[in-house]
Parts: sequence; C-alpha cells; structure tokens
Amino acid sequence: MSMVTRIVVIGVGNEFRHDDGVGWAVIARLRERDAQRLLPPGTVLDTCDGDPGRLLGLWEDAALAVVVDAAHAEPPCPGRVHRLVLDGARPGRTGTTSSHGLGLGEAIELSSVLGRLPGRLVVYAVEGADTTFGTGLSEAVAARVDALVHDVEDEIERHSAGTAPLPHEDVP
Repeated sequence: MSMVTRIVVIGVGNEFRHDDGVGWAVIARLRERDAQRLLPPGTVLDTCDGDPGRLLGLWEDAALAVVVDAAHAEPPCPGRVHRLVLDGARPGRTGTTSSHGLGLGEAIELSSVLGRLPGRLVVYAVEGADTTFGTGLSEAVAARVDALVHDVEDEIERHSAGTAPLPHEDVP
C-alpha cells in the first residue's frame, strides 16, 4: 500500500475505568488545544476501546500514528510513561502491555502480517494506578496528561518538519 502523509493520534482505553481513560483524556485535551494551535491538515484525533481491527483501520495508510494507552507494569509506578517506536519494520513478537486483554500488541502483530503498519508508530504507554469502574484519572496519571499532549504535539511537529525522530525512551 502506498503511504500518504496522514497523521492519526489514537487514545486507547475506557474512560469509565479510571486510569484506563488516559488516552481519551489526551485526545480530549488535544481537541481543546487544536482550536488555539492548529494541527497539520489531515491530522485525525480519535479514540478506541483497543479492538485490534478498529486500531488497524484507524492507522492504516497513516504516515505517522501516535497511540496513547494505559499500561500495567510490575512493580507499578503510576504516571511513568514508556515511549515505544516502530518505524515501519516488522516487529518481533510483542507482549500485551496494554491494560486490555487484547488490543495494541495484537493490532501491531496483525498490521505487520497484513502489511498495514503505519510508516511510523509511536506508543505512549502510561502506567496506571486504578482501573476499577468509575470516571476520573488518579492524581499520578492526571499529572502526566499535559506533558503527554505536549509530547504528542512534538511528535507531529517533528514528523511534519521531517526532523530526526527521537529514539525509544521511557519518561520517569
């Protein structure tokens, strides 16, 4: 498939399971900010419950896909952000880092097998503290939302400007 210059930002999760809604919170904030600082034409902001087929459909034919999702880690450090990058190459077997049983890892594998990975996939996985039923983010996760919005905007800006991408990194 030919790659176009489409950019998509996807907030994955469930806004009714506390910290699992961090991706949705980032998308909501990006939509608010887009009124003040326009994103490049063609930039899509969307949310998804983590369904692999829906994720594949959202990022198919994208030059850049940025995904924000909640993650589990042992031992947990609520609010810690892991930045993972896949530059169009076929990934090795991915483990499920999402807070969902099926989701991001399976979507990446399926996209790879089908040759439908975006040109560049950047994942911001945020360690959560609370995924029980209810709304609102924990204090540690809520404190990261503005920084995540800034990071996503920087990803888009670097991509649009054609500047060198950042390597894989974790944010304390």
